[in-house]
Amino acid sequence: MREIAVARRAALRVLALCLAAGGSMAWARAKPGAARRGTRPPRRRPVIVIDPGHGGIDPGAIGPGGIYEKTITLATAWRLAWLLAASGRFRVVLTRSGDTFVPLPRRVAIARAAHADLFLSLHADALPDTAMRGLSVFTLSNTASDREAAELAASENRDVVAGVGPGRQSRLVRTILFDLARQQTLNASIAFAHDVVAAFAHRIALLDHPERSADFVVLTAPDIPSVLVELGCLSNPQEERLLQQRAYQERLARGLARAIAAYFARR
Repeated sequence: MREIAVARRAALRVLALCLAAGGSMAWARAKPGAARRGTRPPRRRPVIVIDPGHGGIDPGAIGPGGIYEKTITLATAWRLAWLLAASGRFRVVLTRSGDTFVPLPRRVAIARAAHADLFLSLHADALPDTAMRGLSVFTLSNTASDREAAELAASENRDVVAGVGPGRQSRLVRTILFDLARQQTLNASIAFAHDVVAAFAHRIALLDHPERSADFVVLTAPDIPSVLVELGCLSNPQEERLLQQRAYQERLARGLARAIAAYFARR
């Protein structure tokens, strides 16, 4: 009896961990002989959360021609969402679907509530050097990769960083589990950043050293691979004109869709 009780407690702990991680467990209800015929339950489609930066009272960067960052990011996000949904391979969630303001921690909360497998935050740079242009992609780091990255993160971050619930574990266990999850997530985020750069190489302009890192609030979910993509530099007049064009937004969306497909092909 004691062995049965121990086994039951162990099973309950595994179930609790799955639920705490946002997972779920389903019991198969196959007909007799189905397993022998090799049938399998439908595979879960990865959930992609697309976060159009800024919105509402927050216009983001403003180009020399008066173009708002929030307008560019929403238009590109909608096109990317359509491409992903049309493929039938992904489920797509937008953190905002219109010109509304969504606080940064809320964007992370939306991704976690959706059990996201990947989080993309779309933005457009505004840099002091108006000659600089090109796409870049950021992953999370407590230490920015360069001064420009640090300044950009400081301008984007407006709210506190989202955290992980305390749970019932000891502080030491929580710290170890959090660090392990965060490192695994960061590795996946960096891998996807490589995919983004590869998808656009020799197709559009890339910023020098396009893979960068900084302490962005929207990248802080410890259990969701996350990147922030700067679609281009609104501060550059030529790129500002490009970013307004539907054809260029389509090119950006298709490149991001290629990167997402390449990332999940390895999973």
